[in-house]
Amino acid sequence: MNNIPEIKVALTAVSRDCFPVELSQKRRRAVMKFAEEMKMSVVEIETTVENEDDVLIALGEIEASGANTLCIFLGNFGPEGPETLLAQKFGGPVMFAAAAEETGEDLIGGRGDAYCGMLNASYNVGLRNLNPYIPESPVGTAVEVAHMIYDFIEISRVIKGVKGLKIISFGPRPHDFLACNAPIKPLFDLGIEIQENSELDLYASYNDHAGDPRIADVTADMANELGKGNTYPDFLKKLAQYELTLEDWMDNNIGASEHVVFANKCWPAFQTQFGFVPCFVNSRFSTRGIPISCEADIYGALSEYMLTLATLKPSTLLDINNTVPKDMYEEHINSKYHYSNTDVFMGFHCGNTPSCLMKDPEMKYQLIMRRLLEPDSEPNISRGTLEGRIAPNPITMFRLQGTADCNLRSYVAEGEVLDVDPRSFGGIGIIGISEMERFYRHVLIQKRFPHHAGIGFAHKGRILFEALKMLGVSDIAFNHPKNLMYETENPFNTNF
Repeated sequence: MNNIPEIKVALTAVSRDCFPVELSQKRRRAVMKFAEEMKMSVVEIETTVENEDDVLIALGEIEASGANTLCIFLGNFGPEGPETLLAQKFGGPVMFAAAAEETGEDLIGGRGDAYCGMLNASYNVGLRNLNPYIPESPVGTAVEVAHMIYDFIEISRVIKGVKGLKIISFGPRPHDFLACNAPIKPLFDLGIEIQENSELDLYASYNDHAGDPRIADVTADMANELGKGNTYPDFLKKLAQYELTLEDWMDNNIGASEHVVFANKCWPAFQTQFGFVPCFVNSRFSTRGIPISCEADIYGALSEYMLTLATLKPSTLLDINNTVPKDMYEEHINSKYHYSNTDVFMGFHCGNTPSCLMKDPEMKYQLIMRRLLEPDSEPNISRGTLEGRIAPNPITMFRLQGTADCNLRSYVAEGEVLDVDPRSFGGIGIIGISEMERFYRHVLIQKRFPHHAGIGFAHKGRILFEALKMLGVSDIAFNHPKNLMYETENPFNTNF
């Protein structure tokens, strides 16, 4: 996959001048030992920060190292002024962690008091209006701090990806899906660029790619990916031409940004003018770490990309679509899984899920679109979907959404795609999430989230939760367990 930032962490120890600096240095080296064993991209900064002059020296060393994230490690109590000044001047993602005491045999000359020092560091972080990553248990042994850094790398990848992102969209967000309309101001607040274009721009560029000599190679690659699911071999040339159109547009318009995703209108005029549906092409871009959301859903594209950054796997965008019939639940789910009938639902979309995430994918036609555009003929312009069962996998369901009043809210829930045939059309899977019915009512409906959910194929709720906090998102919802009520949940039993 490309379109993903590389993260390199600078490990910088700090020391309060009334404590032995050697203690902080020794503990820093111990953390580095485990970081190297875990094969993380971490560079050890030799300057130990005790005062403001050290801050400037350390910043120069960090810049020379090429590190783009910073771990400030309190090997002892630490100097709250200089260490938070270092975080402020660094400018990129920063984490704070501190050293636990190693042994009861050395609690006089070898006691560091970093448990106390983290409190002062936190207070001064607030004075400087900083928002660093502070782990749930920020004081630990060398190996524990190394594992904190591992999480920090994943969190930083999400932060850096978002901060360097441009969202390119084509076409107005459709009237029939007002849920896909949201103000773009919160995107700029996050540091994201957005370039909104007309469908005519895309159509003109597509026509300019007619006869492109690269089409044959892309067509062959598509056929190889589809294998026995290549039901329309002669049709692939159109899709290859479209794929090249998007590739060139991305290359020519990335500008000052580092990463790109797309949010493209995909119906109904798209089919009548381009002569196909773009789902399979969208899925192929997602495989490369470049999600393309349908229906010009800009926040859907952002959510997919954040999932890709967190999981380092392709993601997809699914409708939270329909319930699982009770007879299907009783026959195929009840005895095999721990989920209740209200914990499961079907996630569906026309055909944008990458083939690597599906069982026996096949190119087909968009059934709903065919009903509208060519009900009395063989499928033609409605062809181009990638359909099949979504393969069993752990998943994280996630969305970051701009609200009507230009704020940001989000939800995160972990679950899994069940190994059960949905017996329906499209790219579809049965998904289990604990307490889904309550989550659906008191988060998705109550907080006015749209029908599109980003789906990432690993459990990364913890990483996304921390990344959202660092991005300044304060409204982060999750699926509450039975013993934890939502604010809007009725405490009285139903009468049925």
